[in-house]
Order: sequence, then structure tokens, then C-alpha cells
Amino acid sequence: MRFTVSGRGKPNGMPVISFLTEHFRVPLDQVDSVFGFVEETTLYGGRIFSRPELDDADVEALYGAKIGVRLPLSNHFVEAEEYEATKPLLEKYHRERNAVIVTNDKLARWIRADFPLYRIEASVIKNLHDYSRINAALDLYDTVVLPMELNQDEDFLRGAPNKERITLFANAGCALTCPSKICYVSTSKINKTGEGFFHCSQSLKPREQLGMVDFDLERLQGLGYSRFKLLRGRAGGMTGH
Repeated sequence: MRFTVSGRGKPNGMPVISFLTEHFRVPLDQVDSVFGFVEETTLYGGRIFSRPELDDADVEALYGAKIGVRLPLSNHFVEAEEYEATKPLLEKYHRERNAVIVTNDKLARWIRADFPLYRIEASVIKNLHDYSRINAALDLYDTVVLPMELNQDEDFLRGAPNKERITLFANAGCALTCPSKICYVSTSKINKTGEGFFHCSQSLKPREQLGMVDFDLERLQGLGYSRFKLLRGRAGGMTGH
């Protein structure tokens, strides 16, 4: 099994290797990459950018441990001018083992053309709920992340194509039971302009809060999957907002 691990919530000043060993029960040699904010860019998505989560010392420590950095460039909205402005950041982290998480197909094509060493992963935000959409995404992306709730659909997972290029969640937070995921678009807009309001469907359509849910990785591995995304729980066992 290989894991991409969330760097979100890493305390300021805490070395990233200490963070991984203290907060995750995964051997370092099974960690493929760590994802989190580095320098500021308008292309971040998923969470609102407030500060870098991985500093230069963290990045060098990861490289020394043969662990890549995964940049969450999953903003829904991307203009050519923004991409040009982000090229110095992309150049800085452009190397083998590093990856970008992308929602916008235009951005994926631009990065593919200009920065070929990156592995490009289709964000969970793309909501790939059927085989035809998975196959279409794999024409552009190296790997894809499937929505958390599909981990509970064994028939779907058993029949899915290209399992070696699919990433499943190892655990899940609020998105598992979210009815609409409106937070993603509002977060994209805030990271774009610094303005706007965060929207959460919990206030509109209350749903059951399960806390952190750990999936049975042996079962998922038995279905043919080996790539997993691992989140860190917030206080009270929750992720997200």
C-alpha cells in the first residue's frame, strides 16, 4: 500500500517528519507524498489558504526521506494569467515524485505541457461517480481520487477500471455524509479574491455527523486497490468544518 498524507493542521514550527510519525500510524516507507499549502497562490482549492503548511525545511526533509510533495491546486476557476503567475511556484517544486492535485482540466493540460515531471491527480472534487467519467478523466490525469462514499459500494469498486491508477480514501470526515459539498466552490472563490463567504451545507441540510471513519484497508486492498489518501482528524475526531 502507498499513502498520500495530509499536512493540514501541522503546527507551526513542528518538523514534518515528527508530524508524520506522531499523528499517523503509517510507516514512512509507505508514504508516497504529503499534500499541503506551500507558498501562496490563487490556485489552491479544498480549504481556505491562511498560511503555508509545509515550509522549505519540511520540503527538504521530505525529499531526504524519499517522500514527494503534492500541491493542492484544485481551484475550480483558473485563468491563463493566473497560471502564468504561478509558474515560478510550479518550477520550484517540479521534480520526480512530486504531484499536483487538479480539478480544472485546462490547468491539468497546461501543467502537463510545461512541467512533465509532475504526476497529475484528478481531485475528489471532480465527483467521479461512474466508470465512464473515471475513464474519461484517466485520458488526462495520471491518477484519480474517488469520492469517500464509494468506499462503501463494494460492487462499484470491484468493477472499476484501472484500479492501479485510482486513489481511495483511507479514512473520511465530514465529506462522507455531505449532501451537496457547496464548500468547495465557495473556497475556490475566496482563495481567488480574498473575498466572499464560506458556505457549508450543514446549515441547509443537516446530516448525520459520524466523526472520523476509518475504512477497512485490507478489504479494499483485496478488491485490487493499493493507493490511499489519509486525512488527519481535527479536535473531536472531525475533519473539515
